[in-house]
Amino acid sequence: MLHTVNKSPYSSGSLELCMAYIQSGDVVLLIEDGVYAAMKGGASEALVSGSSAKVYALGPDLKARGIASEKLVDGIEVVGFDGFVNLAAENDKVQNWL
Repeated sequence: MLHTVNKSPYSSGSLELCMAYIQSGDVVLLIEDGVYAAMKGGASEALVSGSSAKVYALGPDLKARGIASEKLVDGIEVVGFDGFVNLAAENDKVQNWL
């Protein structure tokens, strides 16, 4: 299952709730303000880096918020819109955490 999180971890509990429901083989894509969870030293670093799910961040949203790749938690993969489409196509279900 693909889980998308679009809310900042500083304003919403969406990421924590999402991570509580992760199962083997699931992937998480941080989009919009959700990309703030991908930052090293941030409030969600331990949650993101300790996840059993593969975590991705949408590159255009990182760029729009001035977050450079060297500021990302180790292990997070940056994808573009084509990568977003591929993740949606590769997973039989998509859960949006709003």
